Amino acid sequence: MPKKIFVGNLPFEVDEHQLSQWFVDNGFPADSVSIATDRISGEPRGFGYVEMSEKLADRCVLACNGLDFLGRTLIVNEANAVYERRQALAVQKSTNFSTSSD
Repeated sequence: MPKKIFVGNLPFEVDEHQLSQWFVDNGFPADSVSIATDRISGEPRGFGYVEMSEKLADRCVLACNGLDFLGRTLIVNEANAVYERRQALAVQKSTNFSTSSD
């Protein structure tokens, strides 16, 4: 079963082919690559997702996090961990705003 990996701090000029080739060059061929874009402008948002086999993905996160890609240091994490962190942060923020000191 494929595993989704979050790839952050991407250069804004990168395309999916370049990112896919970078992973191949580093020994981690991806099943799919997608770069997030703004819904209105269509401009890249500086992050994306890569899918590969679970066994390969675990090694990829350890090997590729912090590596240079077109002059930028990549952030490579398991996508679910990123999603869970964002959800926890959203809950924390909503809890902080909902408490009243009256």
